[in-house]
Amino acid sequence: MGGLPFEFSYVLKFIPKLASTLNVTLLIVGGSLLTGLLAGLLAALPRLYRIPVLEQLSKAYASFFRGTPILIQLFLFYYGLPEVLKWIGIDVSKTPVLVFVILTYGLHTGAYVSETIRASILAVDRGQVEAAYSIGMRGHQAFARIVAPQALAIAVPVFSNMILALLKDTSLAFTLGVMEMTGKAQTLASLTQHFFEAYLALAFVYFVLAFVLEKLLLHGEKRLLRHERGSEAAASKFRLRRRVSLRQLAAELKGGTPS
Repeated sequence: MGGLPFEFSYVLKFIPKLASTLNVTLLIVGGSLLTGLLAGLLAALPRLYRIPVLEQLSKAYASFFRGTPILIQLFLFYYGLPEVLKWIGIDVSKTPVLVFVILTYGLHTGAYVSETIRASILAVDRGQVEAAYSIGMRGHQAFARIVAPQALAIAVPVFSNMILALLKDTSLAFTLGVMEMTGKAQTLASLTQHFFEAYLALAFVYFVLAFVLEKLLLHGEKRLLRHERGSEAAASKFRLRRRVSLRQLAAELKGGTPS
């Protein structure tokens, strides 16, 4: 094996140098997450509302991005998309590589987001929506006050894992020449011949970053779960009021007085 003997001092030297490229990694994560949320929402709606043609396109989109490696997707978009756009007269040859990286990661994330949104909304008890309708709520009100808070609380743990996975997947961006943390580690290792130290420092930076993100996401999840408990209590009141209304209606139909 190549490389010089292990020296721990190089690990300490490499950490701040790797941290200097942290902004690129976070830019990829943030841009990809925003793109993925938008793409996932647009892909989830046709399947939730059973829109014939768009539903099939949504399924094909999710199947492709969930069924192929993200590294292959990076190569396809970086090398293939410019060629396809040339057919319609659009030249993107001068577009920064970071744009292709964020687009690819965003669409990849969106495929999982669409499934998460769809599954979370369908997991909410339909009886709660019917209870909301029975007390006069409209569709958008029932969704905003009953369905959305509970669906969000269900989806947050999945989203948290998705963000952490996205953070780790950004390490593949260096294959297209993006100088993020993994690319910087590879450069430092090649220049100093201290390969183990460079990747040990990289692992440490990723671990700390993932640890901080996990704690922040867990805090947000707890707040949402507390909100969900409030929504469940409200839904219980809706069901109780519906039962009372039905009893009153039955009594009036019989010409009696509700008990």
